[in-house]
Amino acid sequence: MSFDEYKKRIKALKRLDELETIEHELFGRKNGALTLCFNNLHRLSPDKKRQEASTLNRVKHDLTTLLEEQRERIQGKSDGSLSATPFDVTLSAPAHDCGHLHLIPSFMTQVEEVFGRMGFDTAYGNEIETEEMNFDLLNFPPDHPARDAQDIFYVKIPNLKKDASKPVLRAHTSPVQLHYMQTHKPPFRMICPGRVYRRDADATHSPVFHQFEGLMIGENISLADMKGVMIAAVKELLSPEITFRFRTGYFPFVEPGLEMDIQWQGDVKDSREGTWLEIAGCGMVHPNVLKNAKIDPKKWQGFAFGFGVERLLMIRHRIPDIRLFYEGDLRFLKQF
Repeated sequence: MSFDEYKKRIKALKRLDELETIEHELFGRKNGALTLCFNNLHRLSPDKKRQEASTLNRVKHDLTTLLEEQRERIQGKSDGSLSATPFDVTLSAPAHDCGHLHLIPSFMTQVEEVFGRMGFDTAYGNEIETEEMNFDLLNFPPDHPARDAQDIFYVKIPNLKKDASKPVLRAHTSPVQLHYMQTHKPPFRMICPGRVYRRDADATHSPVFHQFEGLMIGENISLADMKGVMIAAVKELLSPEITFRFRTGYFPFVEPGLEMDIQWQGDVKDSREGTWLEIAGCGMVHPNVLKNAKIDPKKWQGFAFGFGVERLLMIRHRIPDIRLFYEGDLRFLKQF
């Protein structure tokens, strides 16, 4: 086929795939018609080689220019018109899934911001602690039921000394408070968010869950200060219109001890525990705990509290079952 016939074919093109076919026939690296002509130049004498090369370059330029013009015409660009465009540029681009933080770490970041504005430092700690830090120094008696293997995860570490304190997966983030008190001088205020472990598993309990605890130590600190901080935080994290209540409760590491309940926001029939859901334990730090942290309880006093992150989220988003957080169901996760 002559190059003039190729020009006629190019001018008659109507589709891009036809143009690409002719382009390959002409300029293919191995069998392209023009490529073969250039490859055969070495067989000619120097004079004929120069003459033929000049002709081939002119033909190549003409064909390339003609191909580009036809490509622009087919794509509707030569006259600026969109009429020949093979797709509608006014349509929205296809939707793409966009990842985001899981509900729990996203909420914990918000917790740090809320308490940070109230002047609270943030501290983190190890998830494997000693029985001494998890229980003894927090004023738990040796026969407290929380120490039982049915309530706590004990960790087996090879070659551990017999007189060493047993390692456990922390049941609360309270050991972080102890570490903080041992390394900081009062007055101070701090929170310690993190993952904790207990052997519970039902609609409102999980063997792995999250807490954030708070501690404020100073002079003349009272329950009124504690309630003010907790109420301000809950209203900002959940809703200014939230309904809550405080009631007495027992915890070895505080005296007196209180519990904070929040009213379920959805239909009561969707709540596994009825109208009220406990979200926090709190109270004035027990003098024995202060002594164990080398803080003089006669000069310093303070309060501590511990919130369940999943509990707050269950109320905030009306989630009836804590297990939904950990099942990895995208239908659930995409809602938040």
